[in-house]
Amino acid sequence: MVSIPEHGHVNPSLEVIRELVRRGHRVTYANDPSFAAAVRDTGAELRPYASTLPSVTWTDDPIDGLTIFLDDGIAMLPQLRAAYEHDRPDLFLYDIAGAPARLLGEQWGIPAVQLSPAIVAWDGYEQETAPMVEALRSDPRGADYYARFTAWLTENGSSTTDSVAFMGRPARCLALIPRAMQPQADRVDPKVYSFVGPILGDRGTWTRPAGASQVLLVSLGSEFTDHPDFYRRCIEAYGDLPGWHTVLQIGKHVDPAVLGAVPASVEVHPWVPQLAVLEQADAFLTHAGMGGSSEGLFTGTPMLAAPQAADQFDNADRLVELGVARKVDTTTSTAAELRAALLALMADGAVLRRSASLRAELRAQAGAAHAADLIEAELPASIGSSSAG
Repeated sequence: MVSIPEHGHVNPSLEVIRELVRRGHRVTYANDPSFAAAVRDTGAELRPYASTLPSVTWTDDPIDGLTIFLDDGIAMLPQLRAAYEHDRPDLFLYDIAGAPARLLGEQWGIPAVQLSPAIVAWDGYEQETAPMVEALRSDPRGADYYARFTAWLTENGSSTTDSVAFMGRPARCLALIPRAMQPQADRVDPKVYSFVGPILGDRGTWTRPAGASQVLLVSLGSEFTDHPDFYRRCIEAYGDLPGWHTVLQIGKHVDPAVLGAVPASVEVHPWVPQLAVLEQADAFLTHAGMGGSSEGLFTGTPMLAAPQAADQFDNADRLVELGVARKVDTTTSTAAELRAALLALMADGAVLRRSASLRAELRAQAGAAHAADLIEAELPASIGSSSAG
C-alpha cells in the first residue's frame, strides 16, 4: 500500500489493510514516518519514505494544491523504487496521491489497484470537467503544472502521459466512499470501479455528558482549521442553546485562549475521535470533506455543511441534494444564522428520516471483507488468497 501522511488519505483504507493482514497476506505500507503508529496498528509493515507534505502550508488555491501533490509524487517515486527494488510485491495498492505506485507497477509488470477516498470518473467526466481544466491551463502556473506532469510521466515511460487520465482513469479502483456521494453514479463503469465504502473501524472513545439532551459536533477537519472567529460565533450560537452540548474541534492552529469565555455546555479540543462522537451525536457541523461526510452518513447524523476548499463544495452540495444537510458559511454566517440553521435542520422530519435511511443502507453494504475479496481477485492467479503476497 502506498499513501501520503494525511488523515483523509489514510483513514479510509485502514480497515481494508487490517483485513488483508488478518487473512495472512504480508502487507507493507509506504508512508511518511509520522503515520507509523496508524500503519503498525493494522499489522502492516511500514516502509518509510520522506514526504514533502508535512512541511507544506495548505491554501485554497487549486493550482497550489495540484502542484504540492505533484512535487510530493516526484520526490516519492525514487524512494519507492529503492524501498521495493529488491522486495517487489505481487500487487500494488495506492491512494490517489500515491500514484507513483502505478508507475512502478507498469515498469515492473505488477498489477496496481487504486483505493480512492474521493469521487471517481464517470462516462463523460473529461468532457464535463474540460472547462475547469482549461481554466487551470490558462493560468501560467497551471500550464506549468500540466507540462511538468506530462514530462514526468514521459520520462518514466508511462503508457499514459496525460495527467488527467493518469490520475483519474486507473485500470482498477475500489472507491472507499458511499455510492450516494458519487456524482453520476449510474455512469460509472462497474468493471473498473467498485464502491465499497465507507469502511470504518474503531476510532477511539468519547463519553456523552449525562445531562446532554442533544449533542452537536463542530469540526472543520484537520487542515483548514484556522478560523478562530468562526469558533467564537459557534460558541455564541450554541453555548446557551437549551439542552444542547457542543463538542468543538479547533485544530492545531488555534489557541483556545483566543476564544474567550467558554460555557460549560461547550467542550473545546484540538482533536476529537470524530467517529466516536458522531455515533452519539444528534447533529454535525462539518467542512464536508469526504471523510467527514461519509462518517456523517454512516452514523445517520444530520449535517450543517461549511465547505472550505477542494472537493468540499461539491460534497456539501451533494449532502444537500441527498436531503441530509443544509449549508452555512464560515465567513459570513452570523451566530444567529448558525443557531437558526441548526434548529431548522433538527425540526425537519424529512432530514431525520433520510439520514436514518442512508445510515441503514450504508451499514448493510460497506465492509472490509468485501473489499479484501475484490483485492484478492486482482492478485496474480498463481497467488490468489492462499499465499502471503
